[in-house]
Amino acid sequence: MRPDVVMRIARKELTLFFASPIGYLFLLVFLAVTLFVFFWVEAFFARNVADVRPMFEWMPVLLIFLSAALTMRMWSEERRTGTLEFVVTLPASGWEFVVGKFLACWMLLGLALVLTLPLPVSVSLIADLDWGPVIAGYVAALMLGGAYLAIGLFVSARTDSQIVSLIIASAACGVFYLIGSPVLTDLVGSQWADLMRSMGSGSRFDAITRGVLDFRDLYFYASLLVLFLALNVYALEVQRWAADGSPAHHRKWRLGTALLVANLLVANVWLSGFSKFRLDMTEGQIYTVSDATRNQLAQLQEPLTIRGFFSAKTHPLLAPLVPQMRDLLAEFAVAGGDRVNVEVLDPVQNPELEDEINTKYGIRPVPFQVADRYQSSLVNSYFDVLVTYGDQYEVLGFRDLIEVKMADESDLDVQLRNPEFDVTRAIRKVLQGFQEGGDLFASLNAPVRFVGYISADDVLPEALIEYRQVLADALDEMAGESDGRFTAQLLDPEAGDGALANQIASEYGFQPMAASLFDATSFYFYLTLTDGDTVVQIPLPEGLSAEATRRGVEEGLKRFASGLLKTVALVAPEVNPYAGMMGQPPGGNQFRQLTEHLQGDFNVETTQLSDGRVPESADLLMVVDPEGLDGKQVFAVDQFLMRGGTVVLATSPFNASLQQQSLVAMPRETGMAEWLAHHGVVLDEQFVMDPQNAAFPAPVTRQVGGFSFQELVMLDYPYFADVRDEGINDEVGFLSGVRQLTLTWPSPVDATVPDTGERTLTTLLTSSPESWLSDDLDVMPRITESGLSAFQPEGELGPRPLAVMVEGRFESAFAGQTSPLLAVPDSEGEIEDERSEEDPGEEDNLGVVSSVIDFSPESARLIVFGSNNFLADQILQFIGSAEGIMYMNTLQMMVNIVDWTLEDSSLLSIRARGHFNRTLPPLDESAQMFVESINYLLAALGVLAVFGVHRHRLARLRARYTAWMAGGAA
Repeated sequence: MRPDVVMRIARKELTLFFASPIGYLFLLVFLAVTLFVFFWVEAFFARNVADVRPMFEWMPVLLIFLSAALTMRMWSEERRTGTLEFVVTLPASGWEFVVGKFLACWMLLGLALVLTLPLPVSVSLIADLDWGPVIAGYVAALMLGGAYLAIGLFVSARTDSQIVSLIIASAACGVFYLIGSPVLTDLVGSQWADLMRSMGSGSRFDAITRGVLDFRDLYFYASLLVLFLALNVYALEVQRWAADGSPAHHRKWRLGTALLVANLLVANVWLSGFSKFRLDMTEGQIYTVSDATRNQLAQLQEPLTIRGFFSAKTHPLLAPLVPQMRDLLAEFAVAGGDRVNVEVLDPVQNPELEDEINTKYGIRPVPFQVADRYQSSLVNSYFDVLVTYGDQYEVLGFRDLIEVKMADESDLDVQLRNPEFDVTRAIRKVLQGFQEGGDLFASLNAPVRFVGYISADDVLPEALIEYRQVLADALDEMAGESDGRFTAQLLDPEAGDGALANQIASEYGFQPMAASLFDATSFYFYLTLTDGDTVVQIPLPEGLSAEATRRGVEEGLKRFASGLLKTVALVAPEVNPYAGMMGQPPGGNQFRQLTEHLQGDFNVETTQLSDGRVPESADLLMVVDPEGLDGKQVFAVDQFLMRGGTVVLATSPFNASLQQQSLVAMPRETGMAEWLAHHGVVLDEQFVMDPQNAAFPAPVTRQVGGFSFQELVMLDYPYFADVRDEGINDEVGFLSGVRQLTLTWPSPVDATVPDTGERTLTTLLTSSPESWLSDDLDVMPRITESGLSAFQPEGELGPRPLAVMVEGRFESAFAGQTSPLLAVPDSEGEIEDERSEEDPGEEDNLGVVSSVIDFSPESARLIVFGSNNFLADQILQFIGSAEGIMYMNTLQMMVNIVDWTLEDSSLLSIRARGHFNRTLPPLDESAQMFVESINYLLAALGVLAVFGVHRHRLARLRARYTAWMAGGAA
């Protein structure tokens, strides 16, 4: 095959396309339909997702008809006019003619795809677009279009009617599309459905447009392309044969064509078992097993078993997800090697297996209603993953693995949420559970030393004298079990010249304790753990028993260990189950989603801090929506920070709530303002108003044709700050990969730190540069009569800090004061001992022993968000209602904070892959119309540019022909 001849034929056919309206009509129809589908059918702006998948989702159907229309005349016209016999006698091979005509059609299709480039470019200009799936989508469209064009050319070579060619080619391409679509796969079992999907042009196209270029998919399209081009060449070759031609020559052609077709088909079957030859083009490679997952698998000491339970008969929306889960689990098997065993089973076909997973693991089928045009039935289906390691196991149900986006009741988009993260998290949990039941000391990252700062017996209360021996015995026992990784030491701060007492007071803020308010005898009894870099204080156990002591020390050791489950102490408003009923006041914010989300990765211990203490097992303290905290509760927060802990606080001087179809904002006394101000953090009593905001979904009832229906209208609402791009400090570990966050009714967080360098200040989130401040408590949405936003900027414009982090050495707000646990105000405001004089307690009962830690170690960290309800259930559902989902970005950020602050960031990179969705920035209707109009205009200009280039080329050809004729005449 001679390339110059092929290109000459291709140029000639391409010139004929543009010499008639066919080429321009093809481009105009292709662009018009593509843009209409993107902006109107798929409602790009209503989807609020920064991608161009809607353009590619319709491509397999659109290309069926356009490819058939483009190729219908290529050979049919030659047959009808009788020039085909002349063509086959020319000194050019059949392959040269077929490939030349094919390249002409393919270049025209490529030109049409190039003219759609302004669409992804415009999306990238207004939002953060992942170009990987875009490039993969264009490659897939070219390959799919090439396959359809080859089919059309073959059909055109078999008939002399363009209309017949159009119909048959459309039908043939439609068969390849439908064979893998749910219309047919839902009628058969899972094995047959998988086989049909592997043969479907549309199902393979969907896999590529995710952003994964799988060699198997590309080869499938290439094999279709070559197969039908070969059949086209064979059809032309038959035209050359004379009736009395050589039978041997004819047999060679038939045999060669048959062998080529068979090899192409067999190669597809052979490649189906290979999953390594693929290129993940998504940013962050979200469809490839990450290094974080491999690190988790590397910690395995025993075999890990992952079993996927998927029913053959399931809901049509879940069926396409089964092969994706199967491929992902296979990747885990490859990454884990001999340490990971993966099985994919159908429990329905194995009654013994079904009984085992039902009784032992609580895995039960979920009933789905499946309906077609003839009948409706209920199907019990499995879509679960079981991870087992030793005696630990974790179950992932379909609700854990998928996310559902609902445009309306009949339009559901079901996708895998982030399966790698979900499975890896399950692996980490069973690994942590197994290690917690094993050797704690083996999990320590470095040797840990216990240091007890304890006074001599002559100044200790009697109960503590007895406890000192209990403590010493427990420490000796633990040191003997640690194989040298744990040592203990008891020191008397007041021994000698008291230098040690001064040292621990200046470094750790440890002050003398008292057994009661009126006890003049002071003493030291502080328990600490250190690895040389970090110091963790262990609270004095309430029971003063050996068991309580060991439990407290082990909880402290977990701060220095890896692979163990961490504990979050969560302070949130208590839920009133009768709120809004029977005359009860309306309920406040509820945080069930936050609690459940944290419980997916950590132990969560809810508390109200009413006893003035943070649970001793807590590794991090999270306080959300505080209101009216008393001195004891604030003291608990303060002393947790002084022990070197991390305090995460979501608070605001206002509380905005939705009550009886109205929005109400009221000032709120949190009890934390004075404490925050002591540490240099002040929440201004104003709202941050941001023109870059998340829309407010307002229900509107419309009357159409005598019928009323309700729909959501997205209103501009500056009280919902949309934080993205420069507003997110992605240099902070737990914000890396976070692309968008919504803070509702935020207040500016102004923070300062002393110049001593003991503390550092980091601004985490800021509003846009065009934001302003408002103290107006009327927070109802406002629109003008024309439907535009009625909110107008007031005062000084500029970015405002919405969240900050302060790290380093803090001074207690209670320094130099009596501990609130000892001091209790009576009815007249006088300070009394917490223990009454009538009941001073038994001699063997310690009562309340408390002191104030004046300073924190440098490991202390305070994170403050200037919004009290951005994590509330109602708000998350409210913000996500535009997409029919629960808004999860802020919840994932809180989980990231816990992981990062506790130095367990192994899953941050995986979590950021799937959960932080790329959303569009807020755009009003005029901006949306501008973006849409620009794309239509650029498409039209592109077609005009093609027309101009072709006219210029024709003019040059005419001039060259005229010069040649003039030279010949001379």
